[in-house]
Amino acid sequence: MEEVEVAKRRCKSVIDQIERLPSSTNITRSSKQTLFKLALSEFNFLSRSSIAHPLSVNIGHLEAVLFVLQHPFISGVSRVCKPIKNGFKSVHVDVVCTFQKNPVWILVSDRNPKYVSWNECRKSKGLKSRVEEVLAAARSCETLRPRKVILFFSHGVGESVRGRLEDEFGALEISLSEFDSCDEVEDGWVNVPSRSFREACVLEISLDFSGNNASSLECVVKDVTFAAEGSNVRGENASVNFGGSFGSIVSQMKLYSMGEPDHLQSDGNLVNFDTTALIALVSGISNGCAEKLLATSEIELRQRFKGNVQFVISQAMSELQNPIHEELRGVFAGKRGIICESVLSEFTELVLMCGGPNEKLRANQLLTCFIVVNDNPSERLMGLPTTRKLALKNKVVFGTGDHWHAPTLTANMAFVRAVSQTGMSLSTIEHRPRALTGD
Repeated sequence: MEEVEVAKRRCKSVIDQIERLPSSTNITRSSKQTLFKLALSEFNFLSRSSIAHPLSVNIGHLEAVLFVLQHPFISGVSRVCKPIKNGFKSVHVDVVCTFQKNPVWILVSDRNPKYVSWNECRKSKGLKSRVEEVLAAARSCETLRPRKVILFFSHGVGESVRGRLEDEFGALEISLSEFDSCDEVEDGWVNVPSRSFREACVLEISLDFSGNNASSLECVVKDVTFAAEGSNVRGENASVNFGGSFGSIVSQMKLYSMGEPDHLQSDGNLVNFDTTALIALVSGISNGCAEKLLATSEIELRQRFKGNVQFVISQAMSELQNPIHEELRGVFAGKRGIICESVLSEFTELVLMCGGPNEKLRANQLLTCFIVVNDNPSERLMGLPTTRKLALKNKVVFGTGDHWHAPTLTANMAFVRAVSQTGMSLSTIEHRPRALTGD
């Protein structure tokens, strides 16, 4: 039947879109596998010759989920179409991810608005009951706790139901900007959505968790200096003279002013830097020494870098092919950088021990641009068990960024993967690693 063939083509389109989800989603492998299984199950169902009712009841839901996943503000996708346990009960959540730097749960409805009932009826327990269950689970959940629950109605929602959501749960309508009909994605592919979502209605419900207000965290500013000739310690930013690509990229940051209030307000423009990010910025490899390193004899390299020679060589080759300062330029523009006390301590120790005169000078200059905040990790990240892969020091660093609603710039993808495997969504920005060279 023609209707069956149309539905099967929609399934194939969904499978193709799953394969080509943008890398910016950072979707976990298990989440992709879940989507594949659901789409294949639907396709297999439609392929059976004994189908009496040809139209699929699930393919539209998968299309709506994929539409949400392709939105540019979606990242850190850690769970898709799986239940979350709440005591002895489980609640179904369609997407656990980060949206606009906030951890969120997203519920997707592909139902006709006429059949979205508020109270329990013969065929449904009602939207009110479902939202109550999800919010209760969200508030009681520790490690997967979201800051918001988002409701995505792909066909819109009736005025009566919308009014109830606003009055009883404080829901606010937001915009998930409509994608163009054709968008170019990675590797030159063109993504053509299988249907339009112009009628979609998106509502968000904020969860108020005590003790999680980033604006109440007090900042500390410390003077740090390294033993390098001509070094410049923390002072008025206007007096710092940056040079080269290092100066160009750092000059794009919104700098700290000594006249600012003691309390930093989270304005959505914060980026949390871990130690790997700071090292990458000041490393000699990132600042013009890559060719010199590759021209150095293997004997001398082994004397300097011991067993890390291949690691350093690969970084130098990577730098020549794709300079890291250029890669990070967009991350810095108009952003305000923060580092926690643990990162400041570790970075200081590493530069003093392994950095050369120029790297120490750049480190001094770089630290003038950051606000140092107290170690104050979020409860949800500290709620994860401390293991070899989920080390306490990393939970403190990434958790402090999470507490400030700031993505963490890092090369420590082993920790990021370990967190995603727990099902938690974490806002991060990946960069390629760089080492100190003694430059």
